[in-house]
Amino acid sequence: MQNHLTQFLNYLEIERGLAKNTIISYRRDIVKYLRFLEKEKIHLLEGSHREVIAYLRELKKQRLASSSIARGLVAIKMFYRFLLAEGKLKDDPTSLVDSPSISKPLPDVLTVAEIENFLTRINGAKKEAVRDRGIMELLYATGMRVSEITFLKLTDVNINSNYVRCFGKGGKERIIPFGREASFWLKKYLKSSRKLFPKANLSRYLFINRRGQGFTRQGLWEITRRCARCADVGKRLSPHTLRHSFATHLLQGGADLRSVQEMLGHTNISTTQVYTHVDQLRLKSVHSKYHPRG
Repeated sequence: MQNHLTQFLNYLEIERGLAKNTIISYRRDIVKYLRFLEKEKIHLLEGSHREVIAYLRELKKQRLASSSIARGLVAIKMFYRFLLAEGKLKDDPTSLVDSPSISKPLPDVLTVAEIENFLTRINGAKKEAVRDRGIMELLYATGMRVSEITFLKLTDVNINSNYVRCFGKGGKERIIPFGREASFWLKKYLKSSRKLFPKANLSRYLFINRRGQGFTRQGLWEITRRCARCADVGKRLSPHTLRHSFATHLLQGGADLRSVQEMLGHTNISTTQVYTHVDQLRLKSVHSKYHPRG
């Protein structure tokens, strides 16, 4: 069970880009739940919604605040959904347990100027610099998840028509266009830099490391963190920050919500709607700054 928890926490950090304190809270809530299952002699992968409900009743007996119980359930639900997506479970035991109504924090987003500063600081003639610029440009240009860009094959990218084919959650395929800048750096990487990596001709992956192998999610996260340090980005930056920024900037530019939903690979449009709230905050800031009675 500990191995599953470690993988989940890595997912929260690398794939979701959650803050350290948030991850610590999730870990604490899930460890408490795992101890409950252990006490009841029930394996994590064999439990049902009955165990989840029994655990929530146990928390109520401890006179915990409703908000603490609700946040604990959110952590458990996310954990089970992760295990389901990873193929460890056939069914989600929490699907029959009503979700609590609690506010979710708005995603971290860079401004267009901050994105420009970040990307243009990734320069240099070395093969790694060209590759890293290509990765970051493609992340921002498409809004792909880090796991999706990790598994991109050479055959998934059309640099003449400027689109990429990726496979999201549940193996769902989608086609995403990308613009001139991403196209320029991808062409530069493919034509001059990729072949300089060892065993490049033996790998089918688009982006490869110094051993000629495809990246892990952790590897791409480390590249993002290194690039952020070099660019002196003042905000916390992860691959998911670029995904959030992609969606927010599209909506700010006038894109319709359904198109953004499709490009992000969201099954439910309510997931995409969080980015409209981010834009509303920007509008409120503009109103307060420039309106005579703001």
